[in-house]
Amino acid sequence: MEACHPPQQSNVTSYGTMALAIITLEAFAGMWINAFIVCVLCIAWVKKKTLNSNEKILLLLGCSRISFLCFAWVYHLISNIFPNFLHVQTILQVLVSFGTSFNYSNLWVSACLCGFYCIKIANFRNSFFIYLKVKIDRMVPWLLLGTEILALAMVIVTFVLKETLQKNNITFTCQDNFWEATVRKDKHDFTSHFLAGLVLTASFMVVIFSAVSLLFSLWRHKHMMETNSMKDLSMDAHIRAMKSVLSFLVMYSLNFVCLILRMIYTRKKENIMTLLIYIYLYAFPGVHSLILIFSNPKLEKALLKFLSCVKWEFFMK
Repeated sequence: MEACHPPQQSNVTSYGTMALAIITLEAFAGMWINAFIVCVLCIAWVKKKTLNSNEKILLLLGCSRISFLCFAWVYHLISNIFPNFLHVQTILQVLVSFGTSFNYSNLWVSACLCGFYCIKIANFRNSFFIYLKVKIDRMVPWLLLGTEILALAMVIVTFVLKETLQKNNITFTCQDNFWEATVRKDKHDFTSHFLAGLVLTASFMVVIFSAVSLLFSLWRHKHMMETNSMKDLSMDAHIRAMKSVLSFLVMYSLNFVCLILRMIYTRKKENIMTLLIYIYLYAFPGVHSLILIFSNPKLEKALLKFLSCVKWEFFMK
């Protein structure tokens, strides 16, 4: 049975070249920034034989983002230079499945980091919140494990749906009634987009809740300090956490909008809106990790030391 779509051309368009160049620059910059975080934390892990909860979250976040950017870059490289390779269903499914899994992991671990900051720093008298504050360090490893299992489960469900679609021969073929095939494919796309939207919405709600809770806690703590004419270190901790969480909230909001727009423009190729969406989506892991570095004194010190060494070596040459 002959395929319905026109034959793919192997040449790389100017649009594809520009998109690949921008994505490559962003992907490698993001991988370098996150690799720096992972290296610093791994060195500290070897020296101290342990990591605190914040470092565990940052370590997993860095690994997830490196993996996501790597698979995303390989997918775009193949789709632009060797588009016919993606017709091999196994290659396409492996790249998409792993990339999606690591992207879900990136989003959920980022949300966990915001929630961790909120629980650790915010001050509330609620008994459940106090219980979480006491138990959070023990809960973090299990929480991270749960996010990875959930991300993998979501990808497996999507993979099974795609396999079902392939077995019914309603993609890339002209079998059966065309209208019925289109309706079935639309139902599959709706299910996949619904699962992706569920992931995005759940993590986005955690980020919003964390930001609002920290803001309220900061306001109440500041009011209490002004009333008692006192100052303490908790205020500085609140402010540092708020800078990190609010910057992440702004970026996450834009990321959320871009991911929703990507679902809308998913079938439109070589569109300027699609390019702008991908530019932001691949800039997000690197830019946010850079913000995390400068909001963490340990990572900031390591980065400045590294840059000074690089600068010294450059001038010595």
